[in-house]
Amino acid sequence: MAQDVKNQKSRRSFDSSFKLQVVQMIKTQGLSVGQVCKDMNLVESVVRRWLTQFEAEQAGLSGIGKPITAKHQRIRQLESENRQLRGDVERLKKSLGLLCPRTQVSYELVEELQKKAVPVTQACRVLQVSQSGYYAARMRSRRAPRICTDSVHLKAAFAASGRAYGSRRLHAALRQQGVALGRHRVRTLMRANRLRPVWKRKFVHTTDSRHTLPVSPNVLARQFEQSKRDRAWVCDITYIRTRSGWLYLAAVLDLHSRKIVGWAMAPEMPAALVCAALQMAIAQRNPCPGLIAHSDRGTQYASSAHQALLTKHSLVGSMSRKGNCWERQLGDGALLLEFEDGTRLATRLCQPRRSHQRRG
Repeated sequence: MAQDVKNQKSRRSFDSSFKLQVVQMIKTQGLSVGQVCKDMNLVESVVRRWLTQFEAEQAGLSGIGKPITAKHQRIRQLESENRQLRGDVERLKKSLGLLCPRTQVSYELVEELQKKAVPVTQACRVLQVSQSGYYAARMRSRRAPRICTDSVHLKAAFAASGRAYGSRRLHAALRQQGVALGRHRVRTLMRANRLRPVWKRKFVHTTDSRHTLPVSPNVLARQFEQSKRDRAWVCDITYIRTRSGWLYLAAVLDLHSRKIVGWAMAPEMPAALVCAALQMAIAQRNPCPGLIAHSDRGTQYASSAHQALLTKHSLVGSMSRKGNCWERQLGDGALLLEFEDGTRLATRLCQPRRSHQRRG
């Protein structure tokens, strides 16, 4: 063990220039291997390996040991760099296969490499894309974009539907307009133009009759035909969809003239909303005591503020029974009629055109 450590410490290393000098002394000066090893204190087997390596390099072979001549040293260095580059290329190909980039992304990378003096042929070979495909894509990108008439018709039909139609309904709407497009083509154009239907809630509950507030009896008793004005009013709340959200409209309808005599709007529907509509009606019509103000059993109409307003002006409160939506339907439908000043509520008239599918 101690002898091995001693041999390791006394072991010498020689560079290529020294090896070449020793070999040339033997080849050119005619000295024997033993004499050279004895004079220079070298191991004979090591010197013979140098001779074998030199003779192999002179014959054009690489040999089995480290190269001695400068030419073969350069060749060995280039071979090492070539192996390293091949390994890098293989790893690049594996990473591209793992990431699975689109062909357009590969074409853009070829364009960037071309700016760095990398030939197109080499870049396409490394990225495994077609060179002809790259040139064809570059020609397409340089052309002026053409207007797609199908997309124009599709966007118009989509906007007319209130951004609510999917590919099936848009296909039917375009077919009615005489535009011959398949449903899958419509779906492709919707994806290309990022047209996605918006699903909106179609119903909002405006009546909450589950409360413990006092409820007025049904004094009106479905007497919707009144011979004189300002004998009976119908009060109700409806909702209007806007771009900023839901807008609530409280209206007061005179059953004789079928006109809105008071109204108020707000983004919420507290008791103050119905009180404001009733105050407008009272200010405009100045009704006589005993007028019937009919409504549902919602918390807004059953609130103390609304009841106090009725009592203040000697109006008679009337409420329909719980769950009876047919009496309030008169007020809902009347919102399409004229107001007292002659204006019209056009919210339902401006709804987008939509086709309805039958179910069942």
